[in-house]
Amino acid sequence: MRAAILREYGEPLAVRDLPEPDPGPDGAVVSVDACGVCRSDWHAWAGHGEWAADRVARGQVLGHEPAGEVVAVGGEVDRFEPGDRVVVPFSLGDGTCPHCRRGAGNVCEDGRALGFEAAAPGAFAERVAVPAADYNLVERPEWLDATAAAALGCRYMTAYHALAERATVGGGDAVAVHGCGGVGLSAVQIAAALGARVIAVDLDPDALALAAEFGAAETVNAGSLPGDESVPERVRALTDGGADASLDALGIAETCRNSVRSLRPRGTHVQVGLTTDAERGEVSLPTDWMTRWEVSFLGSRGMPPTSYDDLFALIEATGIDPGALVARELSLSEVSGRLAAMEEYDVRGVEVVTDFEG
Repeated sequence: MRAAILREYGEPLAVRDLPEPDPGPDGAVVSVDACGVCRSDWHAWAGHGEWAADRVARGQVLGHEPAGEVVAVGGEVDRFEPGDRVVVPFSLGDGTCPHCRRGAGNVCEDGRALGFEAAAPGAFAERVAVPAADYNLVERPEWLDATAAAALGCRYMTAYHALAERATVGGGDAVAVHGCGGVGLSAVQIAAALGARVIAVDLDPDALALAAEFGAAETVNAGSLPGDESVPERVRALTDGGADASLDALGIAETCRNSVRSLRPRGTHVQVGLTTDAERGEVSLPTDWMTRWEVSFLGSRGMPPTSYDDLFALIEATGIDPGALVARELSLSEVSGRLAAMEEYDVRGVEVVTDFEG
């Protein structure tokens, strides 16, 4: 099978033929129809993460947002069979640890990160193996095609978990979204569907135009504010004192601090974006101010597979369209160029690999 392999950090991926994966006793093999290209892939490609002992090793097959069809299952698998249409979450739990049993498989004690470690080769490939298939695989509704499902695969479900489950955003809340790339635009769309009033913040007018199209009530261009007005000041002015919840979708120190400072008393910041080698996993925060106003700072990573039914229900009930976020379909050989484009923030919306032969 053809697959794209991380050969050297910051260099083009090597597209090569690899042996077909084996499902293992409790696993499944999925034929990949579509796989999103995400900023987390860029972090891996760039060699980030050594400061957190999380650097992806050379030789890894990248790709962590797949949707496709089951083609093989192990003898211990009960819930799935060849021909089933599925989505594969990137946070793979073992299904047995206390966190998995409580519905938090995304923080499984023995979990694997699809496409980021040798034990879980990724989905920039024609086939991908999924361990603990009965727990990890998610049946795809008939109304959800593979390309739209790949858009759900990381950014959309990450945004849903961050807003609906971590920050518990609800109707009437003011939500600020800092950074309008794939996960930021997903957050805009989901927050609006949850009934929130969304303020989108970015430097790119085109990204802000997309945010408005996907439900943002207000947009803030962080690079063209008048005088010495700051982003938090503008957000607080637009929300009559501050956002109830604010999400940093980018992961740089400035957007993280702006997000925190945009909150009202007892507001909640959710950190979704991972840092770069400029921050190396550390961002200084106004902790005395956060203590004074009882501001909460939450981390959020992916989404447990057990939450997909709730996400599907929200999509079906509100008519929001994750497929609308897909800006470009790619061949496997084009992935390297799109990862390089992320270096300059030159990617809008969600890009998805749908051609694994070209």
